[in-house]
Amino acid sequence: MAETIDQLRVQMEAAAAALDFEEARRLRDRISLMRGGAEADEAASADTTGLTRQQPGAMGLGSSQQRLTPPPGWKAPPKPDPMTRSQGRRPRRG
Repeated sequence: MAETIDQLRVQMEAAAAALDFEEARRLRDRISLMRGGAEADEAASADTTGLTRQQPGAMGLGSSQQRLTPPPGWKAPPKPDPMTRSQGRRPRRG
């Protein structure tokens, strides 16, 4: 299997050098499937056109978290007033 992956990698690099990026993408996906445990014939027949790769988040790869959308009608709570922040929590020294 390592020979097959190496052959596919060489083909992928040749396709990228020839500016055939669709073929290079298809070969890259086949290599990825084979490294994930798929057999060579399964990887060749797999349709990967609808798959999307993970996009990097704000902090780099692996940090992309879903942005939560609040339910309809939800309002954010009011922010505390900085002038009255610690009033009533601690006794005043004096």
